[in-house]
Amino acid sequence: MDIDEPQAVVTTSVGNSVAPIKKEFLVVREPSTAPSANESTEKRETGINRDRYGANSKELPAAKDKLCPRTSVGLECNYSGECKFTHDIESFMAKKGPDLGRRCPVFEAFGTCEYGLRCRFAQAHTTANYRQIVDEDKVALSEQEKKTFNHVSKDMLIRLRKKKVDFPRTRDFERVWEAMKGNNNVEEDGDIEEEDDTMRIDSAQKRQRIQTGTVDFRGKTYLGPLTTLGNLPFRRTCKGFGVDITCSEMALASNILQGKQSELALLRRHESEDIFGVQLAGRRADVIGRATEFISAECNVDFIDLNLGCPIELAYNKGSGSALLTQPWQMERIVRTIRYVSDCDITVKFRTGIKPGDNLAHKLIPKFERWGAVMGTLHGRSRQQRYTKYADWEYIARCRQATGQIPLFGGGDVLSWEDYWDHLETQKQCDGVMIGRGALIKPWIFREINERRVWDISANERLDILKDFARFGMEHWGTDAHGIATTRRYLLEWQSFLHRYVPAGILEVLPQKMNDRPPAYYGRNDLETLMASSSSKDWIKISEMVLGPAPDGFTFIPKHKSNSYDD
Repeated sequence: MDIDEPQAVVTTSVGNSVAPIKKEFLVVREPSTAPSANESTEKRETGINRDRYGANSKELPAAKDKLCPRTSVGLECNYSGECKFTHDIESFMAKKGPDLGRRCPVFEAFGTCEYGLRCRFAQAHTTANYRQIVDEDKVALSEQEKKTFNHVSKDMLIRLRKKKVDFPRTRDFERVWEAMKGNNNVEEDGDIEEEDDTMRIDSAQKRQRIQTGTVDFRGKTYLGPLTTLGNLPFRRTCKGFGVDITCSEMALASNILQGKQSELALLRRHESEDIFGVQLAGRRADVIGRATEFISAECNVDFIDLNLGCPIELAYNKGSGSALLTQPWQMERIVRTIRYVSDCDITVKFRTGIKPGDNLAHKLIPKFERWGAVMGTLHGRSRQQRYTKYADWEYIARCRQATGQIPLFGGGDVLSWEDYWDHLETQKQCDGVMIGRGALIKPWIFREINERRVWDISANERLDILKDFARFGMEHWGTDAHGIATTRRYLLEWQSFLHRYVPAGILEVLPQKMNDRPPAYYGRNDLETLMASSSSKDWIKISEMVLGPAPDGFTFIPKHKSNSYDD
């Protein structure tokens, strides 16, 4: 059947299906008074100025009660009487509270701890007279073999904020684009003809590389970009289970150019990420072009992924994400800009369209290839569907027919190795599968895929995974009070997905389906029962098992609420 013919659109609703749990594990529980992920009525902070660390960040010490960073590592403070932090070590140590353990993750990884006395594991690297211990051999080794890449220098940060960075490639392409528009060499659908001489601006070698790509994406497992939860510690966790391709969280091009540290931190890459990309979002080609040129020059990445699928109102109403799907001229300008200014592969992630029944993806795929993309990833839902309909894999399969040389990855509702290989080998619906929510619910899905077997993972093994994540988090965000709070916050956000996993050993039928809501059940031990709880109070208990006691009065409201269930 021809891909351009109108198709009947599958819009099957995600119903209140119940996970088939063995009868001996089912339990009727009394209504819980604890707030759960789907029960909390407390108003959430939203918008670009929301508190990324939760309401409990206010419980962190005030600046005047924090020890000066230089004093904490035994150095003299540069700001003398103007420093906003305390320099009274004895007073700080008396108020600090007991350490969380005797082994500091940062010290063990790098041979020194930059947080010094502020570290919640300070005893691991502090002498009786508050001097800091340094493992010179490990420091030399860590400097020789860097563990993380894409750190932006202070000088570059200042230049970005003062708008002192030059972007000659982007400026060059803007000139070419204007000349191209002046030639009026445009097809009926708004696409620029490939034969236009003004587009022959790359060297022959670069054009060949763009057409063939430098990364072999086909058949590799791919951890998709995940807002908030696709952080470096989580990606490290998934790499431990064998995922091939990783990608950063969605980064806003405009924030990168403004030198915002929180956005630049999203570009970090761990040494274990052997195929790593950065996902960019924005609406202006010149802004995305400059951000791409910056990343290409300053960072070590294998590909840049353009976000054409973000459905949230904040992005859509500003004309970015999935909103670009209805702006072909602007979309082309952005893709061609990225292709021209970058030295790495370009991929695009997009949805079926904006509205159910009005699919656009099959028309766009050939254009993406013509504009310079080397791979596309199609989420099998429209922008309006979010996660409230099952992913349309039949449409993904039809879209694959529209591709030429570039591979097409599909995504949506994959939670088992059976799902993965059915789409890839049995149905032959795509060239690869991107996994997002499935990895949040069970990050060991990549091991199951590679080994083609179900892993009936124990509760203790799952707790070990959380301990590894906490260690990765403290290496990344720090071991001081702020770093611990940040690690705890992201661990709790992750729990809002992790609790949805139903152990294979207590299911009547395998595999578990993405949208099956588990009824109340007992686990095979107390820890497994605790991990199945949808109460945020229970999630805090789990966090305390790996990060020590939470502050008195600590509460948590998850940012993410799954709308794949009909509540």
